[in-house]
Order: sequence, then structure tokens, then C-alpha cells
Amino acid sequence: MATPMALPSSSSNFLSLPRTATHISFSPKSPVLYPKPSFSISSLASPDLDPSLPSNVHTFWQWLRQEGMVSSKTHVKPAIFPQGLGLATTKDLSKNQVVLEVPKRFWINPDAVTHSEIGNACSGLKPWVSVALFLIRENLKDDSRWRRYLDILPPQTDSTVFWSEEELAELQGTQLLSTTLNVKEYVKSEFLKVEEQILRRHNDLFPSPVTLDDFFWAFGILRSRAFSRLRGQNLVLIPFADLVNHSVSVTSEEHACEVKAPAGLFSWDVLFSLRSPTSVKAGEQVFIQYDLKKSNAELALDYGFIESKSDRNAYTLTFEIPESDPFFDDKLDIAETNGLGETAYFDIVLERPFPPAMLPFLRLLALGGTDAYLLESLFRNSIWGNLEMPVSRANEELVCQMVRNVCEAALSAYHTTIEEDEKLKEENLDSRLRIAVGIREGEKRVLQQLIKIFHDRELELDQLEYYQDRRLKDFGLCGEQTIDVGEGLFFVECGVRI
Repeated sequence: MATPMALPSSSSNFLSLPRTATHISFSPKSPVLYPKPSFSISSLASPDLDPSLPSNVHTFWQWLRQEGMVSSKTHVKPAIFPQGLGLATTKDLSKNQVVLEVPKRFWINPDAVTHSEIGNACSGLKPWVSVALFLIRENLKDDSRWRRYLDILPPQTDSTVFWSEEELAELQGTQLLSTTLNVKEYVKSEFLKVEEQILRRHNDLFPSPVTLDDFFWAFGILRSRAFSRLRGQNLVLIPFADLVNHSVSVTSEEHACEVKAPAGLFSWDVLFSLRSPTSVKAGEQVFIQYDLKKSNAELALDYGFIESKSDRNAYTLTFEIPESDPFFDDKLDIAETNGLGETAYFDIVLERPFPPAMLPFLRLLALGGTDAYLLESLFRNSIWGNLEMPVSRANEELVCQMVRNVCEAALSAYHTTIEEDEKLKEENLDSRLRIAVGIREGEKRVLQQLIKIFHDRELELDQLEYYQDRRLKDFGLCGEQTIDVGEGLFFVECGVRI
């Protein structure tokens, strides 16, 4: 299907949810098998396609040819692979060679909605909501311009938003479960607003009933197939191009761009140009990279698959400055000054360094007692730099305990152990159960890694250098007799206060 275009002019997410729910964006497709309706090969079959392909794929290919989307620069065609319907090369391809081009007039995006019959009714809606309604309406029309394209779209993917309650129960304890439930609730709330504001008021535009299932279908299509980060495009479906599948072996996201080129005998148009990120032999499948930065939870939510790479396993730690903290206002001011807030989220990736702001925020959160003098205005300009290194033994110990307590509580919520998950992975699981097992195992590995890191850190507390030690060095007073008076250090011999 489609890929999240990773171009220099990256665009922002088109679905914004509270960070407590999720922090995800639309991108391309999930490699699911497309429905294969029963049919008999007839004159509808295209001679250049495998005759065993479903009739709707043959009809789609004929439509592409009739509309001029198959040209001398088209070096791929639809074919069935283990990932589902994908793109097979018709010749040997070199790296970065163009494999197909799609004129802008065939793109499905907010501009297409604006210029359609429902454009005025959808004015003011979130872009993804308007495109979702457009897809639903076009799918209900037998004479839709995109009929041949819509007929090859899957009824659903393995995205967790389509899982049954029994399947979701396998995600017990995972962050993906809460994210999925929040997303489903969000989509439902958007549908209820659309139903009230648009559908009931425009029966002439939507004569056929539009259901919540229809809305989820459109949401799933956009989430799994929409191209993003394409110049000037935050959300766009591109027929034909969105058949391209994802591969873990592709390590570059630079595979597509907009070009101005001939789109007919006497016309020019903006074209979506898809290039192969690797060299490919004739008959093999062309792959792209959907998104190098997504975690397995995000891949499962967006596309309905996960990877075995360790750096796809992640867990989001959430910490909050409690309003009951006697230094709440000072701590919040310092956090906001440094780009954070009352609540901070830190994505921990297996075997990767911590986010740079995590330890400073945790030390700020733990700041109190005799260390509270660092919150005074005198230190305000330098405090964040000081928090990047250990403040005091008591502060660092509290940081370690906070992280360990959070991780141990999270681990207790899972209904299986890592060992049990590893054993299950050896069995012949269906695709959704395999995703669930992989997600919960990955999250637990991140949590166990955190527990070990901060347990080892506690064992080293006596060997660490703290703020007062660093200040002594700065003044060249190492070894002087000092008295800790809470607000600072008083040097007995010098009478110096810092």
C-alpha cells in the first residue's frame, strides 16, 4: 500500500489525540490479504496479470490502463505475495529507479473533498474526517469515479482497532490496549458528532445509511494507506501506489516525491512518483519503509503487523509533578522553561539511550528537603544544567526508586511472563495473537531493562559525584571542611557561601 512519505518537508500528524491516549499519525498500509471473491476468468482478465488474481484486481488494472496510469515508466504490476496484494516488478530495477507515477487528479485528499458534492457540507471538519466521509460516500455509489479502486480495498486490517474483545484480552497489561481503546472511543465520538452535524442534516448527500462500522472502515483505510509528509500534503490516498508493501530490510524512507511532468498528450500535471529504494530483480516484490521511528505498538495500531527488531520495542513512562508538592509552582515553571509540562512522557526504546530530558525531569520531580534551595531564583538560569547530573545521594536514590516502582507495577499487570510468551512464539499462532504476544513480550523486556539499569544505579550511589562535590571543585576547595546548611554550602575556613 502506501507509505508515510519521509521527505524534508515533513508534515504534522493529521490525527491528534491526547498524549495519554496515544501519539500517532496516519501513514501507509497494513499488509493484509485482500478479499478474493469467487469468479471465473473471462474476458475481464488482463493478459499481463496472473490469471489466478481476483477479478476485482484485473478490473482495477484495466482501469489504471484506461486512465493512463500505466505508462512507459510503469515497471510494476499487482501480484499476490505472503504479505498480501503487492507490486511485482516487470523488469530488473536499479536503486532509486521510478516504478510508477500517479497524476494528482487521481489523488484522494482534502482538496478532492472540497471540490466534490459534499465539499460545502464538510467545510470545517478535521481533514481526516472529511476524507473518511468522502470515502464512505464514494463506496456507496456504484458509479463512483474510484469504484475500481474502492473494490480492491480490504474490509479491515489486522490493526488492533478491528480486534474482537477476546483478541484484545490478549493485550492485557500493555500500553497498546489502553491506546487502542482510547482510539476506538475517539473515533466513535467523532462519528457521533458527524452523525449529528452532517449526516442527519444532509440526507440528500448521504441517502444511504452511514454506520459506525463504515466510519471505522474509512478510518482504518486512512490510517493504514494514507501517504503523509509529501510536499503540501498532510493526508492523501494514492491509488496503485498504495499497493506497495513494507519491509524491515529497507532502511530509507526517501522513496517518493512530487514531480511536474507530462500527464497526457497535451497536458502537464503534478505526479506522485514512487521509486524503488533498493535494486530488485524482475518478478520480485518492490518494498518500501513505512516509518523507521514507529514502535511495534504503533505498527500494530496503524498497519496490523510488528517487527522482530529490538529497537521497535518501546514503553512510554509517564511522570507528573503532583499539585500537592510544596514546590509545585517552581517545578512547573522550570519544566515549562525547558519545553516540558506538569506531565512528561518519555518513550523508552529497548537498548537505546534514554530521552535527554528524562533524568533532569525526574531529578526535578524528586527535588526537596535540603536540596530545595536549588529551586530559588538565584539558581533558576542554571538549574536545568545542574539537573543533568546527580544532585545528591538522596535525590538520586529517590529517582531510582520512582522508576523501579513504576516498572514493577506495570509488570504486575500482565497475565503472562516473558518465558511464557517466548514459548508461545514457537507455536503456530494466528496473525493477531502473534502480534499480541510480541507486543507484551517487547514491553516487558523494556520494563525489565529499566529495572536493572536503576537497580545497578542504586548500587553505585556512593561512587557518584553530586552537586556539592562539583561546586567544591569549581571553587578549588576540595577537601575543605564544610557544613551543609540546606540552602548552600558554608565553608568554615573561608567564610564563603555559594
